[in-house]
Amino acid sequence: MNMNKSIKLTASLLVAAILPSTAHAINVTTSTDANTLANNILGSGISISNVSLIGANTQQGTFTGGLADGIGIDAGIILTSGNANSADTGGAGNITDNTTSFTGTGSNTALTNLSGFSTNDQNVLKFDFTSNGGDVFFNYVFASEEYNEFVGSQFNDVFAFFLDGVNIALIPGTSTAVTINNVNNSSNSSFYNDNDPSNGIPTPYSIEYDGFTDVFTAQFLGLSAGTHTIELAIADAGDSSLDSAVFIQAGSFSDTKIPEPSSIALFGLGLLGLSFIRRRRI
Repeated sequence: MNMNKSIKLTASLLVAAILPSTAHAINVTTSTDANTLANNILGSGISISNVSLIGANTQQGTFTGGLADGIGIDAGIILTSGNANSADTGGAGNITDNTTSFTGTGSNTALTNLSGFSTNDQNVLKFDFTSNGGDVFFNYVFASEEYNEFVGSQFNDVFAFFLDGVNIALIPGTSTAVTINNVNNSSNSSFYNDNDPSNGIPTPYSIEYDGFTDVFTAQFLGLSAGTHTIELAIADAGDSSLDSAVFIQAGSFSDTKIPEPSSIALFGLGLLGLSFIRRRRI
């Protein structure tokens, strides 16, 4: 375990002993209002227009309480390949190992190309924007029920932030996309948080997903003048089962970088929960 993970987990265990479990609950409010979602993440120096959404009724929404559940972002929006409400376990921890919702929203060609496998249950928030400073930044976390059993398989659930068609959701310091097969206990493990009940109960984080990344920053410097397009997209890969999600920090879509929440900020937030062992479907 790296130092950041050790600090977060130690803090959570200390506070969990003195706070009731109900304090550790992410709260999700689903929405199909594309403008509400886009404006939630909008920060300084950015203007947006032409907002659109591909998503089922409960596939996306806003959230609060993310720090208490250990994901490193307190509030923002959640886009999923399933049901956004599944992230909220009411403080009970990771309570199941195979959360699945079928959205019927179809495949996404760009995500299929990125994953290397067919995609289903797409969820896409798209809008045009201009940047006063010529740059763009925003913070996010990727999470999935595909961890850890299906790492290295065709169930390579994927998301991307396509800026004018180019993905900027990359593993820090690389040109590699963030996917199940690229960030896990074996690959880029210093960025990965294991929450799989198959590894023992209780799980360390009070959130449904079996694993998730550290807080990453998507960015692009030196945008050309004028209007640009961003597509925030996620989908199941290989099949339609086992949900994945991306959390995007409120107010962080900005022309200046918004600092990622520090580990110290997590020190008052517990992350214990009970869970059940999962069995996958084929």
